[in-house]
Amino acid sequence: MPIELWTARMERPLTEPEREAILPLMPPARQERLLRIKEVEKQREPLCAYLILCLALRQKYGWRELPEVALGRLGKPYFPEHPEVHFNISHSSGAVLVGVSDQEIGVDIERIRPVGQRMMVRLAHVSTEDAFFQSWVRREARAKRSGNGVGTIMRSESPLQPGEYYYELDTFPGYAAGVATRSRELPGKLHRYSLDDML
Repeated sequence: MPIELWTARMERPLTEPEREAILPLMPPARQERLLRIKEVEKQREPLCAYLILCLALRQKYGWRELPEVALGRLGKPYFPEHPEVHFNISHSSGAVLVGVSDQEIGVDIERIRPVGQRMMVRLAHVSTEDAFFQSWVRREARAKRSGNGVGTIMRSESPLQPGEYYYELDTFPGYAAGVATRSRELPGKLHRYSLDDML
């Protein structure tokens, strides 16, 4: 089965009724973490990531609600009751990305923003923000697919290993995004939404 991807752009804040409606879609442990974020505007992307995950699972499998979500040893989420369904979510300021597959995947999306020259050279050996975030997204997607934790992305990037594939995604202007997998099959359609499309 090809990887299927859903992405959404948030062009406006959530209203309080929208926020209250989306919150129950999140797993209880994730809700608790989210509610510790004092700035309500910073809750938008994590909330919308679970909203689009629910939308993706409804479209793909006909599921009406999110199954129980558990965390692996290093924090990778999975569905204990559906080990055949793998998913991964990512969010950055103003955008979210969700991937669903029949095998382990990792996705990442990042808004391209100013980064100091020293940091670009030290972490990625590049000289432009576009190249820096392409490197960062590739590292994070690979770390999330493997389940090794995103702490590994601070090391210098290793070449793709045999049987490891990475695909850059064209989501929205001003963002870098990608998906890491063990499948040589190209990802399927990228479903694009706005916030209002999802609600």
